[in-house]
Amino acid sequence: MARKRLERTAIRPVKERVEDELIRLPGVTGVDINEKVTDGRPTGKLAIVVYVEEKKPKSKLSKEEMIPAEIDGIPTDVQVEKVVLHAAFGAIADIEPLIDTTKYPKIHGGISMGPCRSVFLEPPDVPSPGNYIFAGTLGAIVRDRSTGATMALTNFHVACVDDGWSAGDTMAQPSRLDGGSCPTDRFGVLTRATLSVNVDGAVVTVDSGKTTECSIEQIGAVRGQAVATQGMAVRKRGRTTELTFGSVDSLDATVSIDYGDGLGVHVLKKQIRITPDQAHNARFSDHGDSGSVVVNGDNKVVGLLFAGTNSGSATYANPIKAALDELNVDLCVKPRVVLTVPVICGGVVTKPVICVQTKPQVCSIVTKKVICEVLTAPVVCKIHTLACPKVTLACPPVSLACPFDPGGRFRTHESESPDPADATYGRPGESIDDAFWLGYYTALEALAEAEQAEQE
Repeated sequence: MARKRLERTAIRPVKERVEDELIRLPGVTGVDINEKVTDGRPTGKLAIVVYVEEKKPKSKLSKEEMIPAEIDGIPTDVQVEKVVLHAAFGAIADIEPLIDTTKYPKIHGGISMGPCRSVFLEPPDVPSPGNYIFAGTLGAIVRDRSTGATMALTNFHVACVDDGWSAGDTMAQPSRLDGGSCPTDRFGVLTRATLSVNVDGAVVTVDSGKTTECSIEQIGAVRGQAVATQGMAVRKRGRTTELTFGSVDSLDATVSIDYGDGLGVHVLKKQIRITPDQAHNARFSDHGDSGSVVVNGDNKVVGLLFAGTNSGSATYANPIKAALDELNVDLCVKPRVVLTVPVICGGVVTKPVICVQTKPQVCSIVTKKVICEVLTAPVVCKIHTLACPKVTLACPPVSLACPFDPGGRFRTHESESPDPADATYGRPGESIDDAFWLGYYTALEALAEAEQAEQE
């Protein structure tokens, strides 16, 4: 893997220098750095890969249309792959899909959404001319960096569809294609969108009165953002194929996609290419999954899914940082609630420390539990009369502050003198296991109270 990274670093500037010329050639759908395939078998060698709609014999190509065998000493490869947007419209789908048409009480990531307006389409994209309704996926809840407003993140081509969009267009959950209706199932209005060389994105301001959650269906709480890396294991949850698994195949993909009448062909660069984990699913995405966010194993978002191949061999996603920056939003992150070891000292079981992980932290007493809050530097805090260790990247295991008996002695009878200097981890007549389990159950109760309070 390290060697391949070095090879990619060497190939990248050459690929970026020639990709504009290559992508303009007739029938070319993409340019990437990937493994060269010969006679249907991977060679293990990296090359500048040119994807085409179909391979043609050399006799059918002009000299200008020919892909050279190598460029600046770097081998090339020509592979067949057509990339299409992964929104759904009408009742069209390439395969028999799994479709989530649920109307959810809370607006969150991984669920069906679509515009209330319909769009007039003509062949060859559709069987017959007429008005069609569209569906995609709401990727994640985000916050406007300027106003703090709660918004939903998705793709440009999901929320805007064509050049007839405008700010204020209403959105439904589920989409009209999935049984939703307008205005009954309206959840928000289109606020802004971008279709650039790096991003296909849009944000929808969620209506006041609608409940939102910083999570993704079947995946859980969003824990922030991260940069995709070569070979990274990823997941996504979309309206059509639901929860799927894959891995990052490339970070250098350039793709050419037809966005339809009024928008035409757009080229997106530095895209994330994802291949499916065949042990779990045959394909990573399909029509209707556009707008899904792609996450790593820590539930950190790395990409915004927008396209894929007809065959299902690959999926493409915008790097999430580029999408968030162009749309001027931040991910809504659900703090990680951590229960540390309960304090059991001197025959008293105190409430455990409950904290929300952030960055630099400080503990302060709030009712019966301790909450970690953001500060610029770690400090020392006190829980009742017991000093906590300094807080760094996580709340301290406060049981370390308990004064242990160096001789390993425990008071086992009520008649023994409770010398404060000889405090022990346990109550009179109680074994250390009894004390631990008492504290453990006390901690579970406190955690349940904290989670309930957070939900309310």
